[in-house]
Amino acid sequence: MTQLRKQYLRALTQFFENGSSGSHHPATSLGTMLQTVEPEQIVLLHEQSIHTITASVEPEEALRYYRLSLLFLMELLAHYRFKFQHVPNQERVLEELRDTLVQTHSSFQAVASKYENVLQHMDCGIMLFNSEGFISFVNVLMGRFLGVPRKSLIGLDMRALASSSELSRTFRKLIVKLHREMILYRLRYQEVIDENGRHYLVTATYGEELDGDILISVKDVTEFKKIEQSAYQNDKLAMLGKIAAAIAHEIRNPLTSIRGFIQLLLPELTRVGKEEYARIVIEEIDRANHIIYEFLNSSKPSTPDKQQVKLDHLLAEVRLLFESEAIMKGCDIELAHISPALVVCVDVKQMKQVLLNIIRNSLEAISGVARKERGMIRITAAEHHAEVIICIQDNGPGMDYHTQSKLFDPFFTTKLEGTGLGLAVSYRIIRNHGGHIRVDSEVGQGTRFKITLPLC
Repeated sequence: MTQLRKQYLRALTQFFENGSSGSHHPATSLGTMLQTVEPEQIVLLHEQSIHTITASVEPEEALRYYRLSLLFLMELLAHYRFKFQHVPNQERVLEELRDTLVQTHSSFQAVASKYENVLQHMDCGIMLFNSEGFISFVNVLMGRFLGVPRKSLIGLDMRALASSSELSRTFRKLIVKLHREMILYRLRYQEVIDENGRHYLVTATYGEELDGDILISVKDVTEFKKIEQSAYQNDKLAMLGKIAAAIAHEIRNPLTSIRGFIQLLLPELTRVGKEEYARIVIEEIDRANHIIYEFLNSSKPSTPDKQQVKLDHLLAEVRLLFESEAIMKGCDIELAHISPALVVCVDVKQMKQVLLNIIRNSLEAISGVARKERGMIRITAAEHHAEVIICIQDNGPGMDYHTQSKLFDPFFTTKLEGTGLGLAVSYRIIRNHGGHIRVDSEVGQGTRFKITLPLC
């Protein structure tokens, strides 16, 4: 039996090397030796041989060997049967059977390759754990998500995956969390956020249809989340509009009347030495009116009255407005050279409001913390395709991801006396101009606002 096993292994190896051109070899070299062997023993011999050959090859190559071995075994058993039965035109029938097997095997390979190619290039990462808990398949995108070669993942179980030194610490902690909630507690869906703020939807599929296997799929839904947040932002702004309209209607008119009566009483209050009371009341009424005005602007800024304006002049004017305040707060405002030919179509008043909001926030952030270096706000602008990009960057304390995600929400503020409406208004103004605004920031690394506007 040992000699037969060696002969079988040699024949199978040669078949793999020569392909279908050597498919008659097993029948001729093994025919005599197999005449006294039961078919079940031949199948067992085949399994032992293919296991020996694939033990030291890559997973993709092992899969190819298993496919070819099916053709080898079918041809061998067909020839083995003909050895014990008299069949007219045996050689012709055997050749026809062989051709049929080759065609069937080719079709199987084509279909298998097609579906494997689909899995490899899906828009979501896929990882398959077999019934014993080991990874048996990883597609291209999953390897890219994890940042490690796919080959190094095959054969790992969840414990080995979670302790792999090739994965970042964040991914290892995430895998432990997902294992607990999706594998142990059988939760089918989880949404996770990585260290860069990207959103992923993780889905686990298990059941009888997978014969005990577990399929994990991961899809990057960051762009969908941005769309969702944008819609949510618009809903909140619409709600804010209704509130603002109600406040303006119910409060503004009475405040105007009160202010008028206080002014009428001012001479009498001055006569009795109480003019300071009148001044305080008028200031408080004006402050309330200013808050109402911000509400109205945040709900629906007026349609932009666009006109052509040289961008370098506009930014120079804004810088000039903050020059003295910046000096008092120990900060420099640097305006990079901007081409005089760069012209944009904007509502000058609204665009100044946006720039003033952003620069004021930068100044307050810089002056609000103790620092060794001098504060710096740098303003740049450049043309990019059919758009102009304005960047306002500071070296302040920066923001974490949670703060950035809520920065343009109405009423969200990190200031003790802020209303949380300035950036919400700025967001709506830029949208009304057909542009968009985004922020990039890291704690301790400063903040950069990027405003993109269409050119005239």
